[in-house]
Amino acid sequence: MILQRLKGLKLITPPDWLTDNTQYLTIMGSQAYGVSTDASDCDLYGFAIPLKEDIFPHLRGEIEGFGRQKQRFETWQQHHVEDKECRKQYDFQIYSIVRYFDLCMQNNPNMIDSLFTPVNCVIHSTQIAEMIRENRKMFLHKGSWPKFKSYAYSQMHKMSIKEPEGKRREMVDKFGFDVKFAYHVVRLLNEVEQILIEGDLDLQRNREQLKSIRRGEWTQEQIIQYFTDKERNLEKIYAESTLPWGPDESKIKKLLLQCLEHHYGSLDKVITIPEKFESALRQISEICAQAQQEQRIGSI
Repeated sequence: MILQRLKGLKLITPPDWLTDNTQYLTIMGSQAYGVSTDASDCDLYGFAIPLKEDIFPHLRGEIEGFGRQKQRFETWQQHHVEDKECRKQYDFQIYSIVRYFDLCMQNNPNMIDSLFTPVNCVIHSTQIAEMIRENRKMFLHKGSWPKFKSYAYSQMHKMSIKEPEGKRREMVDKFGFDVKFAYHVVRLLNEVEQILIEGDLDLQRNREQLKSIRRGEWTQEQIIQYFTDKERNLEKIYAESTLPWGPDESKIKKLLLQCLEHHYGSLDKVITIPEKFESALRQISEICAQAQQEQRIGSI
């Protein structure tokens, strides 16, 4: 995997356990949205499963709220990693599976997008990652609208900054505004519309539209008008959407525990899983009822 190769070249410095326990790694950014250029950096997002003691700190003797607490792993980031052999520059963001699930459950746009990247953008995916991708629609809910709208507002503000630095200065000098932030405004609104109407997400559906914005074929005024019109329409779509108002936390937690058990083995000695025991009791009850029924039939 790319992490192991870059670590072997001493180009990245992740935690010792991370490279062997990364479950999912996917290309994000402009490549995932189908609007990349030869100059685009390679943004890689994913999640890893930390040591069991990091997920369940009581296993190392910690009592929550008492004394010194060891810092728990949430995310590893490393940016501007120059891979001269492949002539690429990477930006890495790899989360703990717990943090990743939580952000997806909140419908954080970046995290949700990373679950819906096209297959050709997925660099590394274990059986656990496939379990999550197969169930990714369960994370979607109507709370996506305020989240995506907030991100779109942020991009609108950044689009209007007239004194950027580096490559963005060249962009503003050429087009009069930051077209990269502009296409993100439109992208976010289009994505949340898909989520609210279809309960699904295709990141590259509007790539030709986004490419035209990035080429400077839209004016800043057109972007602002698009935002205004789309926001009004999305408020109506939000009210009429058949998606649940919020996440089904118990269902998502069950999937998380299934992933952890797949990785660690049985969690019986680590955490109480009521549903698991209720299911076992139901099975025992059904077996006993069937045995009694067979006994009654046999006595007739």
